[in-house]
Amino acid sequence: MKQLGHWLKWVVLAVAGLFLLWQLWLLGWVLLWSWVNPGQTRFMEIRLAELRQKNPQAEWQQQWVPYERISIHLKRAIIAAEDAKFVDHEGFDWEGMQKALEKNQKKGRAVAGGSTISQQLAKNLFLTPTRSYVRKVEEAIITLMLENLWSKRRIFEVYLNVIEWGNGVFGAEAAARHYYNTSAAQLGPEQAARLAGMVPNPRYYDRHRNAPGLGRKTAIILGRMPSAEVP
Repeated sequence: MKQLGHWLKWVVLAVAGLFLLWQLWLLGWVLLWSWVNPGQTRFMEIRLAELRQKNPQAEWQQQWVPYERISIHLKRAIIAAEDAKFVDHEGFDWEGMQKALEKNQKKGRAVAGGSTISQQLAKNLFLTPTRSYVRKVEEAIITLMLENLWSKRRIFEVYLNVIEWGNGVFGAEAAARHYYNTSAAQLGPEQAARLAGMVPNPRYYDRHRNAPGLGRKTAIILGRMPSAEVP
């Protein structure tokens, strides 16, 4: 029994050591990407693998653009749609998460997320789309890294350049060209609001661009945009 306890202690220490090494590895990438633009994300890798199951030659669409070359309308639309308290919170919108939980309980299924832009970016950079408590814990740790080591402007710049906006479409520039044949800098208010409305389910809206629900969301986002505060 004593020997079993001894081995159990070493197993726990080994697991804790591996966990710490993993966090240090993530921290290294977070520090690097604070000034170097990410070439690709974990989420992009997963989506590309899915695309290549059907078409081995498939590639994703993405073109990095600096923060100042992204339309102010798109910035306001994303803030209004995804995270109205982005510039004020420290990574988590506790009130928003509570409201999302209550809404999901009322509906009996997951219809609202409550994740902030920082949380969404943490997931996109390093994690998988699968939902689990372990992934949520890791997402929270990475979110804290981003919030403490990056400026809000940097978080938002990377987010706008890497999030999924359609089937193999990532980032604001690729989205603007894919849907409107224009640049991210030239997006108007309604175009921006419509793109923001696509973010929760981009591949569906890529296939159903005239979905009535998207039109309603666009109108709501347009109404909120003037009060949106961007970094």
